[in-house]
Amino acid sequence: MSEPGAHETQVNQQIVLAMKAHDAVRTTTLRLIKNALKNKAIEKRETLTPAEEQQAMASMIKQRRDSIEQFTKGGRQELADKEAAEIAVIEEFLPKALDDSALQELIREAVQEVATASGKAPTPKEMGQVMKAVQAKLQAAGLRAEGRTVSELVKKALAG
Repeated sequence: MSEPGAHETQVNQQIVLAMKAHDAVRTTTLRLIKNALKNKAIEKRETLTPAEEQQAMASMIKQRRDSIEQFTKGGRQELADKEAAEIAVIEEFLPKALDDSALQELIREAVQEVATASGKAPTPKEMGQVMKAVQAKLQAAGLRAEGRTVSELVKKALAG
């Protein structure tokens, strides 16, 4: 491992600023991001690519969304709020997430591409092909969307 990735350098700078501002939640969350990126790089045994850094942070967001769901069910709103605050900090380092209408348009394009390639309208059996096409479009455009949301919208598009 040589030097830190772009996100890691940015996170290090933000940690200093958060410490100077005495923002405990932000400082803690930034340190969690730094550790996650460092652990991923150690696991890989080389510097992470920007896409791999984004993947690691997207996983952190997914974990926190799952935790929010559990804390809300358990009546622990203060813990759910803490997780939501951490998500907000992590999202600063990721590309903007697509809103549902833009995502639906992207899915329509992917469904059309799969239909053109196969010569017939895709059915729910071809969901995997459509999902791959959507993910490729997202990555090519430098955008992101939560996998669960993409999956639900693709199911709707193929069922309807």
